[in-house]
Amino acid sequence: MRVGLLGGSFNPAHEGHLHVAETAMRRMDLDRVVWLVSPQNPLKDAAQTAPLDQRMAGARAIAASPSMLISDFETRAGTRWTVDTLRALKARHPAVDFVWLMGSDNLAGFHRWRGWTDIFRLMPIAVVARPGSLLESRTAPAAARFATFRVPSRKARLMPGGATPAWTYLRAPLNPESSTALRAARAGHDAAP
Repeated sequence: MRVGLLGGSFNPAHEGHLHVAETAMRRMDLDRVVWLVSPQNPLKDAAQTAPLDQRMAGARAIAASPSMLISDFETRAGTRWTVDTLRALKARHPAVDFVWLMGSDNLAGFHRWRGWTDIFRLMPIAVVARPGSLLESRTAPAAARFATFRVPSRKARLMPGGATPAWTYLRAPLNPESSTALRAARAGHDAAP
C-alpha cells in the first residue's frame, strides 16, 4: 500500500489542501491520502485554532473521496511533533510505503520543525507548489540542505518504498485558497454590522 500523509491544523480545511492531496495522489500513484488533523500545531497560536472535532468535520467535508481518510491519529497516539507521529505510524504499519506531503508554503519554514532532518530520513517527501511560496520554498534551508536528494518530478512515482532521504517538487496549476485568508474573511464577515 502506498499512502500519502498530509498533516496540518486544517483550520479550516480548504480546496488548497485537497489540491495538494490530489496532485500527490495522481503524480505518485498513491492508493490513498491520510489527512492527519493535528490537535494543536506547536508553531501556531492555540487561541486561534478551532476545536478538533470542528476541524475534523471540515476536513471530511472537503475530502469526501473514499481514497481520502481523515484521522486524529496524533490525538490518539499522544504525539505532539510530526517526527514522532511519523515514527509511530511507521512502527504500527511497517508494510505501508508512506510519503509525507506538504505544500511549498510549508517547505519554506520546514527547518523550524522539530526533527525536520529526521523527517527527510524517515520517508520520501512530496512538495506541491502553492501560490506565494514558489521562490521562497525553492531557496529554503531544507531545500538547500537536501538538494542532492531531490528527485525529478517525472520520477516521483518511484519514490514510495524507495531509499531516503528523497524529495520531489511537484508543479501543478496553483490553487489560491489558504486557511489564513479564510479565517481573515470570516473575521471580517463576523465583524460586519
